[in-house]
Amino acid sequence: MPHSLKPFVLIGPLMLFLAAAYVMPFLGVLEWSVTLPEPGLQNYATAASDPLILSVMVRTFRICLIVTLVAVAAAYAISYIWVRGTPGQRLAMELCILIPFWISVLTRAFGWVALLSNRGLINTWLTQLGVIAEPLTMVRNEFGVVLGMAHFLIPFAVFPIASSMRNLDERVLLAARGMGATPRRVFWQVYLPMTAAGIFGAAILTFVFSLGFFITPAILGGGRSVMAAELIYLRIFQSPDWGLGAAISVMMMIVVGLLLSLLMRYARPSGMLK
Repeated sequence: MPHSLKPFVLIGPLMLFLAAAYVMPFLGVLEWSVTLPEPGLQNYATAASDPLILSVMVRTFRICLIVTLVAVAAAYAISYIWVRGTPGQRLAMELCILIPFWISVLTRAFGWVALLSNRGLINTWLTQLGVIAEPLTMVRNEFGVVLGMAHFLIPFAVFPIASSMRNLDERVLLAARGMGATPRRVFWQVYLPMTAAGIFGAAILTFVFSLGFFITPAILGGGRSVMAAELIYLRIFQSPDWGLGAAISVMMMIVVGLLLSLLMRYARPSGMLK
């Protein structure tokens, strides 16, 4: 066998698996979007003009943007301590990063319900301490959805940011300090810009993951903060309107593809994806 063909032979089974698991189902969904209930592009026209669908899309992108900002900001602080902290601080951060991966998304969502509901732990403690007279409404709204989604996505945002921090040239920081820059100025004008690719990569990944959330918004939103994934579920399994649900799915996939292309193009130069 020619040496140049060995990589293709090794990666061939993986490519076949990905094609069978992702490409073929997507092509089926694409076919539904232009054939059900009758051939044509009417499903895409409806998705682009229906006020209900447009409101859900606006809410989805708004929530995803807020979640991205919250998750990336928290992940940056965690990554900074993880990379530059003391051994004890690094161990604590590693536990905070890894333990959430061992807990299912469903368990986390119900955990937040137990904490944030009107009779949950937080409202009970605040009421007993006399801080509040009436329970705070922290679930069945966008606040609970944002909090639950950000909590789930923070560990995913940590890794690209931490990778960019580890690839940072310490000599540049030493040179800035040697030139008389204060620690705050070194951080804002040197350290932060040099880790911008990691921030960008974390933001794109977090935003892409948040677009497909279903369980967390359904539980913490209580049907009052419907997002795109839940709308697709409702259109396919409860309406049923398979063609329109498939059209919305295809539109979301196009958005995800564009975002991932941006990630591959602009986050790679810093060495984040090496």
